[in-house]
Amino acid sequence: MKIESGPFAGFSKELFRFLKDLEKNNSVEWFHNNRDRYQEYLVEPAKAFVTEMAPFFSRLNPSVRTEPKFNKTLMRINKDMRFAKGEPYRNYFLIHFGRFKLDSEFFIYFEADKVQMGLFLNRSNGENLIFRQNLLKYKKEIISLFDKYDLNNRFSFDYFRKSETVQAAAKFNADKHMDLFEKHDMIILHKAKKPSLKILASAAIVVEMINMISSLYPLYCFAISPNPLAELQKFEDNFGMVT
Repeated sequence: MKIESGPFAGFSKELFRFLKDLEKNNSVEWFHNNRDRYQEYLVEPAKAFVTEMAPFFSRLNPSVRTEPKFNKTLMRINKDMRFAKGEPYRNYFLIHFGRFKLDSEFFIYFEADKVQMGLFLNRSNGENLIFRQNLLKYKKEIISLFDKYDLNNRFSFDYFRKSETVQAAAKFNADKHMDLFEKHDMIILHKAKKPSLKILASAAIVVEMINMISSLYPLYCFAISPNPLAELQKFEDNFGMVT
């Protein structure tokens, strides 16, 4: 059965129930029997959410991908078993907004018992990856922007270790914790929310996401531009001071 997507109206509690059931029944047979739930409660709301976010990104930064498609803004829940072992499905669902694969990007991430919204920063060496160089060159400016935009103590700092995330600071403060940026290559600054939060089940989560992106965009400028101060100035000219 094909579920037609409509206007975004929030994420149902059934999304979290599906992920919880998937944790207990992670098999091809179970997923085949529950594919309609997956489409109705995860895929179609996610596509509608991405479509709702697109006009904002068109104004903010048109290079960010906003196609409501897998491998663009939606991560597939099924694993590629040529390279993965164990259970055939991921027990989480990810919506992400970046320019290309493994780019620094904004995200909203769902597990059975939690939701995270934030910014992934890739400090690795690689083509078109520029955060590592800018961190060395503009360390003082990055510390200053955390004060200027009131970002200190508002986000958790996690880093990837193999396939897991590890929390390094529950309330990241650039004055105290800046060395964490220099120690880790795959970094997440995020806020966690409970699935029971009413805002998730309404279109108001779009506004929440836009506010989060706007607050972290000054830092994102240092991950996408060889001239981040000019990128930051353009953001301030177009959007003003967002905190």
